[in-house]
Amino acid sequence: MGAETAYHGEMGEEFAAQVTRSVYNSYTDRPAMLGLAGDVGGLRVLDLGCGAGHYAAELLERGAATVVGVDGSESLLRVARERLGDRADLHHHDLEEPLTFLADGVFDLAVLALVYHHVEDRERLLAEIRRVLRPGGTLLVSTTHPTGDWQYCGGSYFTEDRVTLPFGNGHALSYRRMTLETFLGELLRAGYVLERLVEPRATEEARAVDSRRYDKTHRTPTFLAVRLRRP
Repeated sequence: MGAETAYHGEMGEEFAAQVTRSVYNSYTDRPAMLGLAGDVGGLRVLDLGCGAGHYAAELLERGAATVVGVDGSESLLRVARERLGDRADLHHHDLEEPLTFLADGVFDLAVLALVYHHVEDRERLLAEIRRVLRPGGTLLVSTTHPTGDWQYCGGSYFTEDRVTLPFGNGHALSYRRMTLETFLGELLRAGYVLERLVEPRATEEARAVDSRRYDKTHRTPTFLAVRLRRP
């Protein structure tokens, strides 16, 4: 994430602990994104907004050859380093800035898991991802569901303001609402080809963790996830 929206300090530590067993992260978004990734055996993967390293760990366990993780929070990267050791190459970097430390066309797969809606300069980020992906490479993006945001925030569906949600012990998450038209439009204008779109619901395992949140994900759209190809 960008330096302004990354989860720093105590908030980052709380977030890292929560997403390990969160219905929304562990049992909804992560299975959906890994399902969209398919067979990652031997792939070179870029995990942007890698957080505490949960996605990177899963990708490595599924056979990814290399994983490079990037995040704007040193708090989350500390946890990621503990989780991953020397199995991944982790970088502290503001995603609002160019990925100048990465060479052209070196990755087979790029992952943006629940990060896109935090970034303001999304056009530049998408261009940078296109640069570092090889031709034919894959981009996975998940974000908050536009309809879910509308139901929660009220007002006009077409409002694209920044919203703030309470989190943890007196903290708040900030991100940008966007319509489905905006979300898909930005990705297509950046030159990617849409291959698949899913609206993830929690897996059955989540029912024993938190039945209320499990049920919620099956009634109200929570996230949106897409698989795209770089021509």
